[in-house]
Amino acid sequence: MKNSTSDSEIKQLDLRVPKHFSLILILGLILLAATIIASFVLGARVVSVQEVMDGLFYQNQDSYGASVVQKRVSRTIFSLCCGGALGIAGVLMQSVTRNPLADPSILGVNTGAALFVVSGITFFNITTASQYIWLALIGAAVTTVFVFGIGSMGRGGATPIKLVLAGAATTAALSSLVTAILIPSQYAMDQFRFWQVGSVGSGSWESITIFIPFLLIGMTLAFITAPALNALALGDDVATGLGVRPGLLRVGAICAGVILCGVTTALAGPIGFIGLLATHAMRFVIGPDLRFLIPMSALAGAIILTLSDVAGRLLGSPGELEVGIITAFIGAPILILLAKRSKVRAL
Repeated sequence: MKNSTSDSEIKQLDLRVPKHFSLILILGLILLAATIIASFVLGARVVSVQEVMDGLFYQNQDSYGASVVQKRVSRTIFSLCCGGALGIAGVLMQSVTRNPLADPSILGVNTGAALFVVSGITFFNITTASQYIWLALIGAAVTTVFVFGIGSMGRGGATPIKLVLAGAATTAALSSLVTAILIPSQYAMDQFRFWQVGSVGSGSWESITIFIPFLLIGMTLAFITAPALNALALGDDVATGLGVRPGLLRVGAICAGVILCGVTTALAGPIGFIGLLATHAMRFVIGPDLRFLIPMSALAGAIILTLSDVAGRLLGSPGELEVGIITAFIGAPILILLAKRSKVRAL
């Protein structure tokens, strides 16, 4: 079988560092630092520089401003972890499916995790974050296998459009199941309704401690698979000729994506579109090489989610808008634009 590859695809195996990568990285780190400072300072109550210093370096300082800063520190770190995890998960989903529209929320992974968490709350009275995580991971894994199974049926195997359609159909079906489980149980509804929107407001040092091991495992798998995923972008036949085992590679990449998406969903709720936004932003400025795209998407995801959280605090003052609402408001029109561009290119 003859394989044809475009110049843009061949560049994915180029071992050179992307043009202006150092400058982009420095600018990204500066923006990250500015985002962290904004998250410490801005909110329903704007704190002063002195209160920030008291909150960071004088833990026993008896002032309301310092206590606000201390709470925002854990919330900010938690937000950075969640954004980074979702950014990497987005890269992996798009690479494995070879679909620029792929995202954990679009492929139904978030909804699958949510269904298992709801079932645990309703039928097993589960209330702790550590218990949520395992249910969310199982739900995300089962949903991923199901979507890929449905998308692989028929002629042509798992094509990008079939995977998106399978993910959309699965999301709709699972959302209906979630609603059916919640309606008869007022207790489950009360436990679930705030989590469902997606929020980093409950971020604490305990949730960060739970999050970190899963984040490290998922990131390690992602970095290990990155070079081979570059080869997979040229097609299974070409990748096999380069010594890559496509089936095993997909399993490893999907496992990393499921871990990162599942643990984020368990602790913060089903936050959508971060993987889509971060990956496309970084692909636009540094290109498709996954060795660089994965860490930069993690950086972009952390920045986008944390800025969205700050925006939610400011827009909803004196309360706050949950970050899941902000990301959906930003991500939905961008998804429509990307879908339109993909359709035009396909024609």
